[in-house]
Amino acid sequence: MVEHVIGFHDVLLLRPLGTKPARPKDDPVARWEVTVPAIRAAIDSAANRSSEGSTGAPEVDLGKLLPMLTAEVLVHTWDLARALGVDPRLDPHLCEVSSEIVGPNQESLRSSGLFGPAVTVPEDADAPTRLVALMGRDPRWAR
Repeated sequence: MVEHVIGFHDVLLLRPLGTKPARPKDDPVARWEVTVPAIRAAIDSAANRSSEGSTGAPEVDLGKLLPMLTAEVLVHTWDLARALGVDPRLDPHLCEVSSEIVGPNQESLRSSGLFGPAVTVPEDADAPTRLVALMGRDPRWAR
């Protein structure tokens, strides 16, 4: 799972921003620990270039991409927590923001084959429940 999340961050964020961190090969935790500061540096660099109006690096829509990547991390956090039988305790605000970005793009995400159909939840469901359901997880699932 860690390699999957690292890979998505590489392909969608780090490579387009020209960043390739040197990571150890056989230690997923250490690989993530190197990836996190690389993500922060790439985001800071892209934000600075954008605010300065400079060009030269590929354009990455951080306003759209970061909530999508955040949604991915949140949903996989839920996946792992549920598989381990613990409460995932997802941040409601991050789930809300991610849902607002993912929602309008859900058909293109589903057509990629990476997500199953949305699961129906009550209208008054909390933000984490709505997000995992939107991403094709059954919020009632438990091991």
